[in-house]
Amino acid sequence: MTQSPLPPFHDTHALRTRLARIDRFFADEYVSPGRLTGSLVQVWRQGELVLNSLQGMADRERGAPMAEDTIFRIYSMSKPITSVALMMLFEEGRIALDDPVAQYIPAWADLRVYAGGELGSFKTRACTRPMQIVDLLRHTSGLTYGFQGQTPVDAAYRKLKLGAVELAGTLDDMIAALADLPLDFSPGEAWNYSVSTDVLGYLVGKISGLPFDTFLQERILKPLGMTDTGFHVPVEKAQRLAACYAVGQLGSAVAADSKLTLQDDPRTSSYLKPPSFFSGGGGLVSTAADYMRFARMLLGGGELDGVRILGRKTLELMTANHLPGGADLPQLSRSMFSEAAYNGVGFGLGFATTLTPAQTLTLGSAGDFFWGGAASTFFVVDPREEMILLLLTQVIPSSAYPLRRQLRTLVYGGL
Repeated sequence: MTQSPLPPFHDTHALRTRLARIDRFFADEYVSPGRLTGSLVQVWRQGELVLNSLQGMADRERGAPMAEDTIFRIYSMSKPITSVALMMLFEEGRIALDDPVAQYIPAWADLRVYAGGELGSFKTRACTRPMQIVDLLRHTSGLTYGFQGQTPVDAAYRKLKLGAVELAGTLDDMIAALADLPLDFSPGEAWNYSVSTDVLGYLVGKISGLPFDTFLQERILKPLGMTDTGFHVPVEKAQRLAACYAVGQLGSAVAADSKLTLQDDPRTSSYLKPPSFFSGGGGLVSTAADYMRFARMLLGGGELDGVRILGRKTLELMTANHLPGGADLPQLSRSMFSEAAYNGVGFGLGFATTLTPAQTLTLGSAGDFFWGGAASTFFVVDPREEMILLLLTQVIPSSAYPLRRQLRTLVYGGL
C-alpha cells in the first residue's frame, strides 16, 4: 500500500471549486428530474474532506432532507468489511487462503458441480479441485445468487431463498442448504457474484468463536468509531434511516422518464429489527462518516488514528488481482450482474481493482480499488492519489444509471 508521496495540492480552494460541479451535476441530472430522490457525495484527498455534497431528500414521502447522519442500506458494500474480518483471522494464523473450505465446513466435503436437471433431480459431476478459502474471497467458488437468473442452480437458490438479506433463517441454515446443492462450476474456473461473502461471515464466527455480528462490532466497528454501522437500525436512530426506491428491472435498461417507486419504507423496514440472518454479503447499514472511516483505514494501509485493523502487507495482498491467470473480470465473469465488470478491472480479496486504466475507458489509477451496493452506493480508494470517493444514495438496481463512471469522471477530472 505504500506509494511515493504526492506533492501537496497547494491550491485546495481551486480543487474545491472544480469539485463543486458535482453539486450541480447531481442536482440537475438526477435529483431535480426525479431520477434520484437524494444523494450524498464525499471526496477525501491528502488528509482533507474536500467535498461534502448533499442533495435532495432522504425520504421523499415525508419530505426529510438528506443529512450528513442519514443511515443507508449499503448492501454489497458490506462485503469489504466482511473480507477484512476474515483477513484479520488470516493474519493471526488461524486460516490460510489455500485451505479447503471443507476443512471448516465438513458437510461441504462432497460438493459437486451442476451437470443437468433441476431442483430435486439435479445431475452432477465431480469438482476439478476442492473449493478453497481464496475462492470465497474472490468469487470463484462456484456458488451463486438467486437473482442471477441464468441457471437451474440460480433458480434453486431463489426457491430456497438462499442469501436473501431481509428474510428469515440463519447463517447455519444457509450453510446446511448449500451442502445439498450443486455448484454452478468447478472452483477457480470462472468468476460469479455470489453468496460467497456470506459464507465468509459464517467462517469468521466459527473460527473466532464469536458470533459474526459480535466479531464485527468488537474487532472493526467499535475500534474505528463506526457507531452507526450494524445489521439493523436501533429505535433511537430510526428517524435517520433513508427510504429506498426502485426503478426498472434488475439488469434491464431504464428509460429516462422512469419513475421511482418506494421499495423499502423507513417506517416499516425490516432493518428496524435485529435480523436472524447476519449477511456479511449485504446486510449492513451505515453512514457517510462511518464508511469514510473504514475507507480511510484502508487508505492508511490498515490503520486509522492509531488503531490498526490490518497490516500493510495484508492490504497489499487483498488489493492485488487474484483472478486465475491474471484475467480481468470480463474475461472470467459469467455473472448476469455484478457491481463492476469493466475491461481492465480485476478482483482481489473483497474488492475490484483497476489493472489498466486505459482499458476501462474511464478515469482512475492503476491500483485503485472499489466496490458498490445494490442501492447504487459506491466507494473508491486510490492510494496513488491519496483519495477516497464515496457515493451514498438509495435506488435499486445499481445498474439503473451510470453514476459510478460519471462520479469518477467528475472527481478525477477535477485533479
